[in-house]
Amino acid sequence: MRAKLREFDISLLDYCLTCNHVHLLAEAGDKLQISGFMREVAGEHARQYNRRKGRLNAVWGDNFHATLVDSGSYLWQCLNYIELNMVRCGAVRHPSQWEWVGYHEIMGRRQRYRLLDLDRLCWRVGTTSLGDVRENLEATIQDRIARDVLKREPCWTESLAVGSAEFVRRIEPLILSRREMEIVEEEPGLWVLKEAEVSYDSESGTRIGAKA
Repeated sequence: MRAKLREFDISLLDYCLTCNHVHLLAEAGDKLQISGFMREVAGEHARQYNRRKGRLNAVWGDNFHATLVDSGSYLWQCLNYIELNMVRCGAVRHPSQWEWVGYHEIMGRRQRYRLLDLDRLCWRVGTTSLGDVRENLEATIQDRIARDVLKREPCWTESLAVGSAEFVRRIEPLILSRREMEIVEEEPGLWVLKEAEVSYDSESGTRIGAKA
């Protein structure tokens, strides 16, 4: 990822690498930059993995899914969700115990081989102080762990867009989808744009509500 970030106009704001999937929080001026970056990273990883293991064919099973996230508090919630990924699945008790997560860079514990654009992260969450980001991140993580607020939140990984009502309504006409889309208020103030659930006719077994 570090090598490919030099080739694309992308700011990486956070990440979590697991044994079978990856979460990335990134900003780009053009969606083609994201798709190109993901294609190159996945392809290079597959080539290196195959050389080491003496195998062929693809490594990743599916294409990546992108969710557009509003700035400010929405991006902050998404960042915390990514940071707590390995705590959520029971692998560690705190993000600091997982090596492949952006926490170490944000907190200043990793100085070499860094990936994150911390200045851009500060700007996107509405502050100029990295110290404030560090203090608030640690406090939020500790609070969520203490209160066991660790449930899976599909809106960050399965939706098309997450943010304010104004944000998702502005995004809706920009997204091309083969299925109907719907805007839902997941919780007070948090709106989600997602593909509508496809229902089936109980007698014929045909799908209802899908776009051609």
